Amino acid sequence: MVKRVLMIAYHFPPLHGSSGMQRTLRFARYLPDHGWEPIILAPSPRAYQQTDSGQLADIREQVRVYRAFALDTARHLTLKGRYLRLLAQPDRWVSWWLGAIPVGLYLIRKYKPDVIWSTYPIATAHLIGLTLHRLTGIPWMADFRDPMVQPDYPPHPLTYRTYEWVENKTIEHCSSAVFTTPGTLRDYQTRFSHVPASQFHLIENGYDESSFAAITRSVNQIARTGRITLLHSGIIYPSERDPTCLFEALVTLLKQNVISAESLHIILRASHHEEYLQSLIDRFEIGTIVSLAPPISYNEALAEMLAVDGLLILQAANCNNQIPAKLYEYLRAQRPILALTDPVGDTAGKLRNVGIDTIAPLDSKEAIMDGLRRFLALLRENKAPIAPMDKILSNSRETGAGELAGLLGAITKIDK
Repeated sequence: MVKRVLMIAYHFPPLHGSSGMQRTLRFARYLPDHGWEPIILAPSPRAYQQTDSGQLADIREQVRVYRAFALDTARHLTLKGRYLRLLAQPDRWVSWWLGAIPVGLYLIRKYKPDVIWSTYPIATAHLIGLTLHRLTGIPWMADFRDPMVQPDYPPHPLTYRTYEWVENKTIEHCSSAVFTTPGTLRDYQTRFSHVPASQFHLIENGYDESSFAAITRSVNQIARTGRITLLHSGIIYPSERDPTCLFEALVTLLKQNVISAESLHIILRASHHEEYLQSLIDRFEIGTIVSLAPPISYNEALAEMLAVDGLLILQAANCNNQIPAKLYEYLRAQRPILALTDPVGDTAGKLRNVGIDTIAPLDSKEAIMDGLRRFLALLRENKAPIAPMDKILSNSRETGAGELAGLLGAITKIDK
């Protein structure tokens, strides 16, 4: 008999430009293959700053999608460019909680789901899951794509206390908590040592094979032009992915004639912090090598990953327990990867596990210089390490959906 799961997710089409959206979208796409019928509870598209209908076609016909009233406090409830912080606790989309509870209760009466599932980030999603669980008694699974509370995050004291409360209540009441990286899983097991270890589980992020199957790899850029093109695809956070040391390394390598505008081009695609990055590019005078590029569709972004000579990952040591979601798509693209990240973090560990050792710390100009020299040399010799497909397959979205289906089934048996 088919079982049903009510999935509460902020990041869902037609939202534009979030790699985190792929987790819920692909779970919803592949769960029916494992005997689970997803019912999606998402916010009204008005809550999204940007929308894009391109991935609506990836929602399977049998997946029911419902949208509840939601506003973005920072855009809809401002007065002279300012808003009350209390209207943005735990986040700017707390109004979604007000809209989602009555819609969620209606969906529960109509479809009688076996499990409630919610996914963070967007803390309001867990607040909705908590409320519906407490009102109905339906078992609840909480998905953490990132850790909620860290020593320096959230930075504002009020938001920190609110996040802490939501996090504590989530771990207290959920039947199962799922994390995307081993480091985050260990962190929660340590901080919530009073909770049975069997409540915590790991389902990594992944890539969607069907999306890659429709894309044809372009001709190798080095052979065609002699100029190496490296790509960073996605958000560059000023604190967690600060490229300052990378830019400093580029300046020195330019002066040493190791690189030039004719030999190297670095594209920063859809960084979301263009003003900050452009100021750095101008300050270091590296505009002939580094360029900013606007957002493109998801399928176009995958095609670009396949076409370039190498892919860049930026991840600071303060995110050692996290792995950028796009890394899994990078691995499936089977292009060489230069990872500027802490060698002891989860991102570096993931790369080494699949045979990639082109890694240098993001906060060391000298190490980046050495790493970039080696990486470029390996590219030109066609010897840069690439993850083999047999090691990549375990991170397909289909595999992840199967793991989720198994956990959902276990929850329903426990709670009977």
